[in-house]
Amino acid sequence: MSTDVTDKTPAAAPPGGGSPSGGRNFVQVVFGFIAQNRRQYGMLIALLLIVLLFQFWTGGDLLLPRNVSNLVLQNSYILILAIGMMLVIIAGHIDLSVGSLTAFIGAFAAVLTVSHHVPWPVALVLCLLMGAVAGSIQGFLIAYGGIPSFIVTLAGMLLFRGLTEILLKGQTLGPFPNGLQKIGNGFLPAVGPNTNYHNITLLLGIVLAASVVWQAVRARRRQQEFSLDVQPKGLFYGLLAAQVGAIIWLTLTLASYNGAPIVLIILGVLVVGYGYVMRNSVFGRHIYAIGGNLPAAKLSGVKDKKVTFYVFLNMGVLAALAGLVVASRLNAASPKAGLNFELEAIASSFIGGASMSGGIGTVIGAIIGGLVLGVLNNGMNLLGVGTDWQQVIKGLALLAAVGFDVWNKRKSGS
Repeated sequence: MSTDVTDKTPAAAPPGGGSPSGGRNFVQVVFGFIAQNRRQYGMLIALLLIVLLFQFWTGGDLLLPRNVSNLVLQNSYILILAIGMMLVIIAGHIDLSVGSLTAFIGAFAAVLTVSHHVPWPVALVLCLLMGAVAGSIQGFLIAYGGIPSFIVTLAGMLLFRGLTEILLKGQTLGPFPNGLQKIGNGFLPAVGPNTNYHNITLLLGIVLAASVVWQAVRARRRQQEFSLDVQPKGLFYGLLAAQVGAIIWLTLTLASYNGAPIVLIILGVLVVGYGYVMRNSVFGRHIYAIGGNLPAAKLSGVKDKKVTFYVFLNMGVLAALAGLVVASRLNAASPKAGLNFELEAIASSFIGGASMSGGIGTVIGAIIGGLVLGVLNNGMNLLGVGTDWQQVIKGLALLAAVGFDVWNKRKSGS
């Protein structure tokens, strides 16, 4: 990061109380920082603008507590798929089978619980294991068989769709047990005194906000200890306040309705866990390495085949989880479930900052990309926009995101 937008604390303030950033005011520092980090913050700013536009166009309906809760429930499975797809794309591959695999896992869960009366916790574990098996088979063919991921997963898309039809015999099968239904439709239980808010949700929001502050301050101090560049103090606390404000707003919004959906807790665990893996673990660095420069990664001792295998195994598990969420939300397994989910997940990854050439992307970027598509869908539904125009607008959004990636590379190269 260039020194015109960062400082090394402690930095002496210039005479007259000016900032240590060469006499530039705070606004210039902020815009300079965003310009240097346009890939990370570009889509976040776009998401905020889209939310504000639809909030205005819908007369305030977009951010009503009930609609915010529905927005989470309606897009949860796409966000789960987007996390796994982001890892696949960072590694330099693609997975076209995830939509069909979600449908197959939903059908498998229905056969187990509805037709054979298997207890739903056992069925849940078996479905996740089935997803792991499906992902490992595809990963083995790609990593060790040398078959391109496009071909393997295209075959998987056809295979799993056909198996779904075979399992369900072309019919919808349901309903699911109550415990399984709550994965896609349930909320955290209400406990404690009547405060007109959902108490557990309030507590979780407070804990999350405190954790974000502690982690940010701790990371900044560690950077200072090693004399690394850090954000200017005003910018750092401004961004931190914005994050805490967003958490508090979301907490109060959900707590004023039915509380936090169970699937939101699942998503939160996935985001924190995968974010840590991609930032801090050796495995995460190896995924970036093989996607960014495969020959150099091999020369550095990275076991690229093993990494690729586990990336697709992981994608299979997340597709199975998404399949359970979809089936539980619909309360039935359908042969037509999961249509175009793979395209939504791929679009979410690219909109969220993934690069076509691999090696670039973040887990939080995949979530932002998924939310962009989710807000577009929800907002256009509230406005009564037809599905034909919705497809056109989402296609333009994807094209704009990829165009932004190409422009950003040329800008960085120049």
